[in-house]
Amino acid sequence: MMPAMSLKFTKMHGIGNDYVYVDGFEQKVDDPPAVARFVADRHFGVGGDGLVIIQPPDARANHGRMEMYNADGSRAQMCGNAIRCVSKYLVDRGYAQEDTLRVETDAGLKVIYVERDADGTPNLFAVDMGAPGLARDDLPMTGPFEDGGEVSRGDRAIAVPLEAAGLKTSVTAVSMGNPHAVIRYDEIQTLDGTPLPPLADAPLWHWGPIFENHEWFPERTNTEFIVPLSRTELDFRVWERGSGETLACGTGACAAVVAAHLNGWCDREVTVHLRGGDLKVRWDGADDSGTVWMTGGATEVFSGELLS
Repeated sequence: MMPAMSLKFTKMHGIGNDYVYVDGFEQKVDDPPAVARFVADRHFGVGGDGLVIIQPPDARANHGRMEMYNADGSRAQMCGNAIRCVSKYLVDRGYAQEDTLRVETDAGLKVIYVERDADGTPNLFAVDMGAPGLARDDLPMTGPFEDGGEVSRGDRAIAVPLEAAGLKTSVTAVSMGNPHAVIRYDEIQTLDGTPLPPLADAPLWHWGPIFENHEWFPERTNTEFIVPLSRTELDFRVWERGSGETLACGTGACAAVVAAHLNGWCDREVTVHLRGGDLKVRWDGADDSGTVWMTGGATEVFSGELLS
């Protein structure tokens, strides 16, 4: 149940990854976790993958701060699709006049570049997602280690064998400010020998919670199931920590490209085909310290007011 209040909101989505957005410049949200659980409910609330409060920035040099909550009320550090929507809101409502935006998140400061149509309408948003975190401590993620023994902290997890949910697979762990376990779907084997369905028909509703809550991930994890289609294309589905399967996940798309490149499946510039649409992801540089860029659109659906 939502706390008694009047709440003005805007519904927005980034290729189907939809959130309820509240203007924190104008109103205060009491008990955001409870509000998130209420508004995210697709039957009794507004409906969405969670709640995003667009707050004034802590530093005057920045344009805003993204405070976000998953559908289950848990706090989320970062969302690539949501930050594009936040950027669109800041530009459309006049909080930012520039085409280079600086938005604070729980995963650090993010810089977003606005690309406009010929008539000046904001069209695409290119987000500097920073360098990926590849050390287990970045996620965090525990063992086992490849040699079966204790090694120094901060090692990477690339193609680590894992059996879970009746599946024999391997995971590559990547942090994009939040944790991701990337799995190549077409290399999964079932423990009972039954053939896998196509990725589009995979039962993520069953597998997702098992991977999300696996003991290797003490703070839970997002889980991406990917199929490389070529050196420059990936098919993609995602189970998001705290929200379930969503039509898109920007940080997940970035993590998928990083993992695919580290495993030799794809180049450093890839089109990721998500259920809600496509994202362009580019991992700059020639080493692991390069910046990951994510480019996609943002759509405002409607605004309203909740009275409770």
